[in-house]
Amino acid sequence: MTAPIRLAVVGMGKIAHDQHLPAIAASSNVDLVATVSRQGGSVEGRPFFHDVRDLADSGIAVDAVALCTPPQARRAIAEYAIEQGWHVFLEKPPGATLAEVVALRDAAAARGVTLFASWHSRYAAGVEPARHWLADREIRGASIIWRENVRHWHPGQDWIFEPGGFGVFDPGINALSIATRILPRPFFVDHAEIDIPGNRASPIAARIGFRDAAGAEIAMDLDFLQEGPQSWDIVVETDAGTLSLFRGGAVLSIAGGAPADAAELHGEYPGLYRRFATLVHAGTSDVDVAPLRLVADAFLRARINRVADFDW
Repeated sequence: MTAPIRLAVVGMGKIAHDQHLPAIAASSNVDLVATVSRQGGSVEGRPFFHDVRDLADSGIAVDAVALCTPPQARRAIAEYAIEQGWHVFLEKPPGATLAEVVALRDAAAARGVTLFASWHSRYAAGVEPARHWLADREIRGASIIWRENVRHWHPGQDWIFEPGGFGVFDPGINALSIATRILPRPFFVDHAEIDIPGNRASPIAARIGFRDAAGAEIAMDLDFLQEGPQSWDIVVETDAGTLSLFRGGAVLSIAGGAPADAAELHGEYPGLYRRFATLVHAGTSDVDVAPLRLVADAFLRARINRVADFDW
C-alpha cells in the first residue's frame, strides 16, 4: 500500500475550510501535517505557521502543499515550494497571469515534482457524461449564465476586486473550465463587454461572445450582483437536441430528459485530491491553462465600462 502524501495547506481562508480540509480528512491518499496562514491558528492540533519558510525550517516532513491563497500571492509561494522539492496543488485560478503559471509548470518539470492546476468544477458529476455525449454532436450554439451574489459567496473579500483578483471572473472561470472540457471544438473570444465599479479594479459583471472553430456562437453572461436564485448554468444546442448543465455541473439534462441530480460541490474536491495523488505517484503534472487564457483574451477584446461603485 502506498503511504499517504504528507500535505500542508497554505492559505486558510473560506475555500480551505469549506472544501479542502473536509476532502483531506476523508481521503486515504493525503494526510494533513500542517497549515500555513498569515492569520488564524492550528487545525485539529496540527502544527501551524505564519509563513511557508517557517514550515520548511521546522523539520516537519512534507511531500506536498495545497495553495489556497488569493492568486496574486501564489507564484512566489509555489516557486519556493518547488525549490523545496514539494509537489504543488494550485487552487483555481492557478495564478494571476498566464506567464507565471507557465513559468511554474517549467520549474516543476525541471525540479521533477508534480504541479496540479486544479479546476474543481470539472469534477462535478455531470461534466464527464456531458463531454462524452457532446463528443460526436454538431454544436449549433451555447449559452453560459453564471450569476451569483458576491456578498454571499465572498463576503468582505476585497482581494477579489484588486488587480489579479479576477472579480466576477473568479466564478466565471469555473464555467470556462467546464466549457473547455465538454465542448468538442476550441472556441475563441469574438467580443466582450466588462463592467468595473468606479472604486474597484476588477469586474463585477461581463458579457462575452465566443465563436468555436466551426463558427458556432457561445454567449456568456457573468454577474456578481445576482439576488434571489443563483445561476450556474450551461446550455448547449446540438443536432440531437439540447444539453443542459445546472448548478455548476451537478445536474445534467439531455435532449429534454428528466434532470439527473448529481453530487453537490462537496463531491468535487475529493475528486481533485484523488487526481493529485494519482499525478504525484505517477510523477507527472496537469497544468491546463485554457480557462485562464480565455479570461485573458476577454480582457484583450473587451470594451470596459465604468459602473456604480461597489461596497460591501
